[in-house]
Amino acid sequence: MQAQAATKRTTIRESTGDRLFMAVVYTILTIVLIAVLYPLIYILSSSISSPAAVTSGRVFLWPVDISFKGFETLFNTPAILTGYGNSIFYTAAGTLISVVLTVMIAYPLSRKTFFGRNAIMMIVTFTMIFSGGLIPTYMVVKSLHLIDTRWALLIPNAIWVWQVIIARTFFQASIPEELAEAAEIDGCSDLRFMRSVVVPLSKPILAVLVLMYAVGQWNAYFDALIYLKSANLFPLQLVLRSIIIQNNSSGMMDAMKMVERQQLSELLKYSLIVVATLPVLVIYPFVQRHFVQGMLVGSVKG
Repeated sequence: MQAQAATKRTTIRESTGDRLFMAVVYTILTIVLIAVLYPLIYILSSSISSPAAVTSGRVFLWPVDISFKGFETLFNTPAILTGYGNSIFYTAAGTLISVVLTVMIAYPLSRKTFFGRNAIMMIVTFTMIFSGGLIPTYMVVKSLHLIDTRWALLIPNAIWVWQVIIARTFFQASIPEELAEAAEIDGCSDLRFMRSVVVPLSKPILAVLVLMYAVGQWNAYFDALIYLKSANLFPLQLVLRSIIIQNNSSGMMDAMKMVERQQLSELLKYSLIVVATLPVLVIYPFVQRHFVQGMLVGSVKG
């Protein structure tokens, strides 16, 4: 009885204003949730509906006349599997190279004992505002004999300045100078300190860098369009672009075949979106618990 009485005494009743406020908050969040989920559900439903239902606009929320013709058309194309393999390689290798280089440049720039770090940081930031342009960049890549090679998609854009700034801020806020000084007194080299201390303490920012670079590499197609000529090197995005262009070109054909081609082209757009975004949706749950922490710590100093 005493415990129940104590519970009743400590219970705080919400005022009418608080209840009204929470009702408004939940209403807004519900609207946002619907606005985010509906396009995803619509795209997925359209991808497994019949071409005629998609073209006529009969798909609203659930699939209509369920058909997997779009996916069958995609995966019956040999170039799709080759593009998938190439994109997985570009994403894995490019993310590894980018994360390693970003950490190697961001950590020294975060140390107060590194001479000239402010000048170097200004130069690095300058490249985010001004660049040489497309033609000079192409000439540099060509002079390095990277045209029509896998390295053309891995090296030129290996480091993104914004990611360097986020990682540098994270290291400044999370790796104290005293820790580095203590390691130096004990005879620990800089490389060993990074490997044994900095990297284990930097899992949140590493997860953020991996996600950002992986998504960027997976969705990139412009560099491949410029630098690659061999079809066996094309990433998935470039292969999908070619398929859409081929299905949109009517050429000389009768009216019935033209209608079928247009319907299939419309269906392929939704199937391609599902195929292209699925790997990113699979990866995100494994890094999302570190993502918010890394973004907050890496974006705000202190």
